[in-house]
Formats: sequence, structure tokens, C-alpha cells
Amino acid sequence: MNNNYYAVLMAGGVGSRFWPVSTAEYPKQFHDMLGAGASLLQKTFGRLARFIPPSQILVLTNARYTDLVLEQLPDIDPSQVVSEPAMRNTAPCILYAALKIRKMNPEAVMVVAPSDHWIEDEAAFQADVLECFDACSKAPVLCTLGIQPTFPNTGFGYIEFPPEGLGSAGLKPVHQFREKPDYATARGFLEQGNFLWNAGIFMWSVAAIEAAFARYQPAQYALFKKGWEVYNTPGEAAFIESHYPKAENISIDYAILEPSDSVFVLPARFDWNDLGTWGSLYEKVPKDAGANAVVRGGVLEADTQGNMIRLPAKKIAVIQGLKDYIVVDTEQALLIMPRAREQEIKQWVSRVKEAFGEDYI
Repeated sequence: MNNNYYAVLMAGGVGSRFWPVSTAEYPKQFHDMLGAGASLLQKTFGRLARFIPPSQILVLTNARYTDLVLEQLPDIDPSQVVSEPAMRNTAPCILYAALKIRKMNPEAVMVVAPSDHWIEDEAAFQADVLECFDACSKAPVLCTLGIQPTFPNTGFGYIEFPPEGLGSAGLKPVHQFREKPDYATARGFLEQGNFLWNAGIFMWSVAAIEAAFARYQPAQYALFKKGWEVYNTPGEAAFIESHYPKAENISIDYAILEPSDSVFVLPARFDWNDLGTWGSLYEKVPKDAGANAVVRGGVLEADTQGNMIRLPAKKIAVIQGLKDYIVVDTEQALLIMPRAREQEIKQWVSRVKEAFGEDYI
């Protein structure tokens, strides 16, 4: 393995759209959402460890989840867990991790990857990241992986590249990032062909991303650069505890990628799903004869089709006459709602909090 290769695994989100399984105390990345025998965090770490030294994979998470990370990844050193004392979106934590890595190895290139994505072809994922690493090692470019759209999804951001890049392989300059569109706009993106879904997977050298922050986010950069002398030392925790909450709450897309003129996108050659909702999970797990997806538990059914069902491991359910529903049962809560209305789950989480308190969310 190349000792200049590093990874930052993003594992700090709450995943409220997967309620009631995903809660603030135990978010979705720590669950075996696919019924595969490993949590999403464990699967992602293993995918990265195929080509990145395991000791050079940092896990970025909220401080409240540090113990969960160490419990699920017992072979990593506690110093590999980078804890955020406050929620400040993706730009501050990526800058913080990049400075830590740069102090370890000024020649490093790094990949930033979410912990909760489904990627089946791990060899293709590795090949795509390594192609970007090669480009980042040769020039101060910022790279991202774009996913070929399969339908006009209104829940993803899009990456536009110049039309002349159609039909050619390899990295393409990014023309612009586009926000989540309405259906008609998304359909137009697919018809044009030069748009990709933004998967939030990034590659760059630590030198290039530091320079980008210094140029486009000077106040943010100055805040974190103050800690240079204490990074990777016992004094780091106290510095971060006092300074991190002062960071601007801003995403890496807004802070760096949108204003930069050195961003390139590689159309990914692997199948991908962001596993952001029960519906997206339904698309990726095996179905029975009635097109029901049963992730855990046992089900006896009649006249029942197209449902996403997840139960406690040793629980059984008898379901009759139900079509295209989400049925999720946990110790504390039961969710039954139409699959077509899954975007309302976040609203229901807020209502549950108001009615029954934070213990249920």
C-alpha cells in the first residue's frame, strides 16, 4: 500500500430519515441496515482498507459517538477518531482532518467518504479513487466522483460538466454544482447527459485543500491554523474544544468546491446508493415473491406487496392486505407509513419529539 494514501471517513450524521431505527443516540451508520452482518461504518472502513493503510484512515464523528466508533472498529487507535465537539457541517471538520494529516505527511493525498453509502463493486470504487489520487499527486486539483443518474432524482445535488466531455473517459472539469432540482429540471439534466449526481466523495492532496481554504475561507483557515503546533499531540483536544464551536457552519460544497476553478469530476464506474431513506434501502435488498423487502425478523403475509419491513431480530409479524408501505418496529417505536410519503418522516420525528420527548428520537 502507498504510505501517502489517507482517508477521512465521515460518520457524524444522525440519519433521521431512517427513524425509528436511526436515532440521535445510535445513528444509521452504526446499524446493519442491509442485514449483511456488518454496520455501514464497518463496511465502509473495510472498503477503504483495501487500498489505504488502516492506520491512515481517520473517522470523523460527533464527540458523543466516539465510544460507538471504537466499539465497532476495535482495531483502530483512538487517535484515529477525530471528534467534533459541535455540529458545524462538513467544511470545518474536513479542514481540521486535512491539517492533521498534512502535519503527519505533507505529501499525503486523501479521500473523504461518507460512512453510510452502499457500494457493491469495491474493486471499481478502488480504481476510481486511485485514478483521482494519481491526478491529485501531479497537480493541485480537487476531485470528486459523480454518479451516472438513472432517473430524475430531486433529492440529490448535481454536477455539471462541459458537453464536450460526453463520450470520453476520465476526469472532466466541473462547470458548476447544481442544487437539488425540481422534477422538470432533473429530467432536463438527464436529457442533456452532462450531469452527474453529487455523491459527496472527494479526493485531493492535503497541500491543495489547505491552499483552497486559505484562498476561499481565510477566516476559517486562520481559526484552525492556530492549532498547528498542537495537532496530533495531547494539547489538541483542549484547542479543538475551545476553538471548534467558533467555526462557521458551512458545507465543503459551498465553502470550497463552488468557488474553486480547479475542480474535476470522474464519472463513477460502480453502482451506488446513498441509503438515505427507507425507499433507497428497499431498492437494494432482496425481495420475496410479493416484492416485499424484509431486512430483519420474520413475516407471514397474504395479499401483501411492495413493502419495506424491518423488525427486531427475533420478532415475527403477520401482515395482510398491505401494499407499498414502510413497516419498521423497534423496542421504542413502530412506524407504519406509505413508501410514497417517506419524505415526511423527518416531520414526524419532530412531532414525536414534541409529543413524547427526546428519548424516542
